[in-house]
Amino acid sequence: MPKSPANPATTAPDASSVAQFERSLTELEALVAKMEGGELNLDESLRSFERGIALCRSCQAALEQAEARVKLLLDPEHPDSAQDFSPAEEP
Repeated sequence: MPKSPANPATTAPDASSVAQFERSLTELEALVAKMEGGELNLDESLRSFERGIALCRSCQAALEQAEARVKLLLDPEHPDSAQDFSPAEEP
């Protein structure tokens, strides 16, 4: 029977958290489109804005967790000293 990794950050991502991020991002995009459409009254706009801020914060937290996991994968011994990823410039 294989042992599970000692550090839970090295396990595969939780599919439900990835799905939640995708749903939050989709909802945020829909809210932005509705607000940009200009058809909401002030109360609806404020509620949409509040919901959008909550979704934005949730997505940001998920992205920060993903970044931490990538750093841990790049340098498991010293994740804090891992270099940021810089994609190669296209010709």
